[in-house]
Amino acid sequence: MNKIILSGNLVRDCELRYGQSGTAVASFTLAVGRRFKNSQGERETDFINVKCFKQLAELCANALAKGNKAAVVGSLQISSYTDKEGNKKYSTDVIADEVEFLSPKNSSSAENTNNSSSLGHEVNLDDDIPF
Repeated sequence: MNKIILSGNLVRDCELRYGQSGTAVASFTLAVGRRFKNSQGERETDFINVKCFKQLAELCANALAKGNKAAVVGSLQISSYTDKEGNKKYSTDVIADEVEFLSPKNSSSAENTNNSSSLGHEVNLDDDIPF
């Protein structure tokens, strides 16, 4: 099983591109704090690259900005390629299946950062509250 669940803050704005076939691809980096302190008593942070596709990519590009908090559910993908000098390089990314926008609406210029999105579908969290 290959499943990853992350929660963190965006390091920079979400970037949206379109592939040759017209498929939307969004990428962003999450700063995720580690649970334990290092030998100096400080918590370290990992910077994890995330990619999402199609409608989910467009939703993320419209809703996520630098500093926003987001939760991601997806899978780990390790790719390799050869650079211009002929060296083999590796890339590790999380391919998002679900993204929840956790920042309050007024924390960025995005319209719906309090909504959650799963496979490109928006769910308004306010409608689920019975009071």
